[in-house]
Amino acid sequence: MPVFKIHHITKYTYDEPVKESINEIKIFPYQCPEQESLQHQLNITGYPNVYTSSDYWNNVTGTFNLLTPHKELIIESKLIVRTTMASEIQMNYTSGMQDLEKEVQSNLRFLELSTPDQIESTAAISEIIDAVYEPSKSIASIVMESSQYVFEHFQYTKGITNVETTVDEILEHHGGVCQDFAHVLLQIFRSIKIPSRYVSGYICPNKNGMRGEGATHAWVEAFIPGYGWAGVDPTNNIWVTDKHIKLAVGRNFNDCTPIKGTFKGVADQHLSVYVSVGYEDGVTFEEVNDVKSYARKRKQLAQDHAQQQ
Repeated sequence: MPVFKIHHITKYTYDEPVKESINEIKIFPYQCPEQESLQHQLNITGYPNVYTSSDYWNNVTGTFNLLTPHKELIIESKLIVRTTMASEIQMNYTSGMQDLEKEVQSNLRFLELSTPDQIESTAAISEIIDAVYEPSKSIASIVMESSQYVFEHFQYTKGITNVETTVDEILEHHGGVCQDFAHVLLQIFRSIKIPSRYVSGYICPNKNGMRGEGATHAWVEAFIPGYGWAGVDPTNNIWVTDKHIKLAVGRNFNDCTPIKGTFKGVADQHLSVYVSVGYEDGVTFEEVNDVKSYARKRKQLAQDHAQQQ
């Protein structure tokens, strides 16, 4: 059972002081049998009280306020976690759509998670489904063949999408990053009526060359009768095993956003995210990502409003 050390720093800097920053964080390990938290330390600018609760999807969610004026907000998470899944899973390749229909009809949550989003590019999704789906196939086969399709037909490209990119736009680009691959796969599964959920977390392959190491990662869980929630990572086209650490689950990215909030003030902001993964053999993999900010647009709108007054 491998043990990983995760160091995750989210840093916001502002060109003018802001105040009354109210934030929600979902950077706590998801409570499930597949992993256990050995140690978790949070350090936040100003050391505010963090109040934790469980949300609709049973994610541990923290909230805090930073009321005093500040030009910087740093949220640091130091996590030591042990994964308890096997390195290779024994998947159930026998249950089919009839087995799944019985499960869905008796579970309102499954109905919610098997309803696709309303999009314009339904023809593109139908084309993918025609390539991967046959009623006689097992659910597990459909899940993995769908993942393989996304892996082979969508280009892993950083910088062409953001957290607000829609499924229609991803289908048009035919590319993106892990969260985009996950959203396309969710649309495929739900169009077939397979209950599925978005997962945020980390991937820790240790020199295996998989995409997404050293940064927050995203994948999908599909419900397979006779097995349960099975994680599949379309960015790497693999079943999720003991190299993935889960933080939150939900219908889509918005339910799992690691950090989101608001503040009072008119300021341009810059966001950088640092993630490092430490392994038992002493190897550390790290990455820093600068995230585009849309605060300048808000600032310009505020200035235009003031001029109109």
